[in-house]
Parts: sequence; C-alpha cells; structure tokens
Amino acid sequence: MRRVVRQSKFRHVFGQAVKNDQCYDDIRVSRVTWDSSFCAVNPRFVAIIIEASGGGAFLVLPLHKTGRIDKSYPTVCGHTGPVLDIDWCPHNDQVIASGSEDCTVMVWQIPENGLTLSLTEPVVILEGHSKRVGIVAWHPTARNVLLSAGCDNAIIIWNVGTG
Repeated sequence: MRRVVRQSKFRHVFGQAVKNDQCYDDIRVSRVTWDSSFCAVNPRFVAIIIEASGGGAFLVLPLHKTGRIDKSYPTVCGHTGPVLDIDWCPHNDQVIASGSEDCTVMVWQIPENGLTLSLTEPVVILEGHSKRVGIVAWHPTARNVLLSAGCDNAIIIWNVGTG
C-alpha cells in the first residue's frame, strides 16, 4: 500500500514581525473578564478599552499614531464602572458608543483631529438596564439606531437622536 503525502501549497510562506514603530506599544489593556474584543476600528481611529482606576476608560488613537503610547495620553472616561464593549458608528467616523458595568450606554463625539484633552462628557447617556451592559452594536444601515444587551437579559434598541 502506497501512502501519498500531499505537500502544502503554503510551505514557502513565512510571516514577518512588524517593526516597533508600526505597532501600538505600552497600552494597559483592560483585565476585565468579559467576552469582548476590547478594541474597535474605523477608517480614522482605533479605540482600545484600557485599565483605569475609578471607573472605565478607553483610548482613541488616530491610525497614524503608532509606537509607544504615553501613560498620560488623553482618554475617554465617563463611566463609573469598567467599560465592557465599544462600537464605532458606521455612518459617522467620530461617533462611538460604549457599554459599561455601571448599567449605562454612552455615546461620544470624538473631535475631528482626535483627543487632545480627556473626554468626560458624553453626547448622550442611555439608561435603561438594571445590570451591566455587555454588548453595544450600531445598526449597519439605519442612522441613530443602537442596540444594547445587558446581564439583565434585556435587549434595548435605542433611537440615539431622541435618547
């Protein structure tokens, strides 16, 4: 009996590590045990949920800003509990929603050129969950429609324009 060993067509493909100046370095990613990607990206910014004392916060970095991120870099910090999920609006590259353990969903407006000072005031605060909010997701085609799901087994569809 003859065995035929089939060779892989990828046998000559090798990966190469990215250089340090093309990576994001020295970011304190959140240690909250939640099944989330801890980041969100759109054509202009990358947002990363970070470890923060006294509540929840996340970084919003322009895509061209790579390398070592200073510890004093401005953050988006308005939640009183850890941030569990973030999602960029598909219709506006400067609008992001965040869900947190403090049972709220907040919608933020990021300045045109990114953050220069920490952002603490959201555009809209959406309150309706009785337990932590673990999932936030924008509707892909309808404007100002946001879904949030919490540990209270409730799914709420928000009209962000009216709150």
